[in-house]
Amino acid sequence: MAEITLESLTKVYPDGTRAVTDLDLEVGSGEFVVFVGPSGCGKTTALRMIAGLETISSGQVVLDGQVINDLPPKDRDIAMVFQNYALYPHMNAAKNMGFPLKMRGLPQREIDVRVSEAARVLGLTETLHKKPRTLSGGQRQRVAMGRAIVRNPQAFLMDEPLSNLDAKLRVEMRAEISRIQRDLGVTTIYVTHDQTEALTMGDRVAVMRNGVLQQVAVPKELYARPRNLFVAEFIGSPAMNLVTAGLERDDGQLSVAFGSHRLRLDPATLARHPGLSRYEGKNVVLGIRPEDIEDAAVLGEGDPERALSVVCDIREDMGSEVVVRFNVDADPAATREVVEALAVEDVEDEEARLAAEWARGAGVVFVARLERTTEARERQPLTVQVDVTQLHFFDPETGARISESLDA
Repeated sequence: MAEITLESLTKVYPDGTRAVTDLDLEVGSGEFVVFVGPSGCGKTTALRMIAGLETISSGQVVLDGQVINDLPPKDRDIAMVFQNYALYPHMNAAKNMGFPLKMRGLPQREIDVRVSEAARVLGLTETLHKKPRTLSGGQRQRVAMGRAIVRNPQAFLMDEPLSNLDAKLRVEMRAEISRIQRDLGVTTIYVTHDQTEALTMGDRVAVMRNGVLQQVAVPKELYARPRNLFVAEFIGSPAMNLVTAGLERDDGQLSVAFGSHRLRLDPATLARHPGLSRYEGKNVVLGIRPEDIEDAAVLGEGDPERALSVVCDIREDMGSEVVVRFNVDADPAATREVVEALAVEDVEDEEARLAAEWARGAGVVFVARLERTTEARERQPLTVQVDVTQLHFFDPETGARISESLDA
């Protein structure tokens, strides 16, 4: 297997559109790294540059110590699995899988051995004689993967390979892909817009926005310590609740206040976030994960200094849990662009104008994931308890996570 290193990888199209900017990333031998981000963030463009399907404006792609910028795709020893399977309809599954080996001129006996072994790994042995039109979506995807596996490449590149499957099959196939990659130990870069898919499959996850790498980390680290507001909002389902709050001292203790609500910060929380000391008397962006909010009635003994008294707006019974939504009378976590728009009387940009109006006191909709035993009901008062030990804090100017050290 091989390492893949991206050094200041950049793609600028002739019309000036910058798709990827200075992407630096090291993918270890046998590692499974997932690129995730919204549509148009540059993740697929980066993958295509690695594969040789897109020219590189600047920077380098290094495979196992060799710069491969100028190598044609067929000479890169990289196999790519596409979103649309790209199977030949007139060939059966076995011939589709063996086609790249046939094009290389390998003897038929070796092709048959490799196809048979790949089919065994993928659970396709009984379908090798079938043509694509008679296969299910999951089987077609397995055949496409088999075509990549038989090549014994140094690396796999996968571009949203599950996007054409239904929800149930996607869950099954992502587990299968993870198992196959683990068993084969092939270095893999996988692209998806689905953050749940990214977190469940990747050894590490690289989050991209507007062509710029925002953060790369193991899933647990990405979820627990998002580097900035974008990562905080993008990673997690439902998304993190974000609100503008003031850091205030009352009776010698620090609290975070937003609207009519106030949460007392205990010493343990402050010890984990010493960087907050620089923000006393100032605003911060407060982040609360939906699962860190509980129904105070279910807990029994609540703490009024960590409680929010609200009115349940929407209740969604999910079976294993109940998701509720409620409005908090506070200012949203406005970005710098929105803040600047607020100060302008005549905002020409319609999107900025609407964002400014929204930020003028419309309140913030919070989402909480409660125990299924909750008695929360729509249009009824509800008291919830916030786990203050799990709060997240961000700088309102830069959007960066407030340092958990005094030095940074």
